[in-house]
Amino acid sequence: MAADRDRENRAEPRPSRFRLDQPRVPRTKLLPDYDPEAFGRMSERIARFLGTGRFIVWMTVVITMWVVWNIAAPDAYRFDQYPFIFLTLMLSLQASYAAPLILLAQNRQDDRDRVNLEQDRKQNERSIADTEYLTREIASLRMGLGEVATRDWIRSELQDLVKELEEQRALFPQERSRGSDVGDR
Repeated sequence: MAADRDRENRAEPRPSRFRLDQPRVPRTKLLPDYDPEAFGRMSERIARFLGTGRFIVWMTVVITMWVVWNIAAPDAYRFDQYPFIFLTLMLSLQASYAAPLILLAQNRQDDRDRVNLEQDRKQNERSIADTEYLTREIASLRMGLGEVATRDWIRSELQDLVKELEEQRALFPQERSRGSDVGDR
């Protein structure tokens, strides 16, 4: 009996109700799955259409036909009498769907704008860093050029030397004739 108890204690642990090393079994959903991206694209198309003159023209034509039909048609064919309560209900229903779709489209546009703004900000930071780097490089080149002999500086130095040599020739003309004798030999 004691051996049986020891075997039970050493046996594998009982499986617990929730295991952390395994994913949960998916629950059954009451609502169908949908693709939020596709729904967002559809809402943007609808919102774009609702913001056009074409929508206003079609809405005006439908409402005008509705009112004319329910005033001019025989009583048996009228479906919405004078206070046009059904028309009001339809317009309210259309507005109750249009407003959230427009807001969803605006939110998606805001998200895109936020991403574009972040990308622009990063690009501007890179441009500023590049500009600062180039500015430092140009400054160091200018400082380096300050120590380098430029063509104008060399030209002015050579002109100064030529003037000095001409002055020395003017002061010592005999050395000039001796130099020519040496060249004649």
